[in-house]
Amino acid sequence: MIKSKLRSKILNLRKKNSNKKHSLYPYKIYQFLKKNKINFKNVGGYYPCNHEIDDLDVLNFLRNKKANISLPIIRKNNQMDFFEWTNKDPLKINKYGIAEPALGRKIYPDLIFVPLVAYDDDLNRLGYGGGFYDRYLEKITKFKKILKIGLGFSYQKLKKIPINNHDKKLDLIITEKKIIQ
Repeated sequence: MIKSKLRSKILNLRKKNSNKKHSLYPYKIYQFLKKNKINFKNVGGYYPCNHEIDDLDVLNFLRNKKANISLPIIRKNNQMDFFEWTNKDPLKINKYGIAEPALGRKIYPDLIFVPLVAYDDDLNRLGYGGGFYDRYLEKITKFKKILKIGLGFSYQKLKKIPINNHDKKLDLIITEKKIIQ
């Protein structure tokens, strides 16, 4: 109940701010990854919707630095996997109204950009409530180390996110203003 009220409040705030242009500064993110020797050979991103912060410039920048870019596809039983994608590849709209790759090969990201509804300074994330990213992160971290980076606007920060046992903590959060570690 608390999560759904917080989610509704922040989604309304995000919608009200949707006319403002916010940038993630792809070169700064790239510099941060290089400086910290973070592997970005295989990057999982998302196709922004519902007034999410746009990660496409960052994905394109990293692709130009030889990263393999992938986007999620929702599968049966509310599972999710990532599939290779370039900005020249076709997309299809899934049952949730989210753009997904129409074709491509499965990728296991080294780094994943995770959209969020809200976050706190403890690197907790409030998502949309479907658990897709939590389930995916649970699955992939059983066989591979992956860096989980939440992307959002600075105004989406809450003092404390209520968490459950299945909620996965992020490693970093990047906003248009700063990087939280």
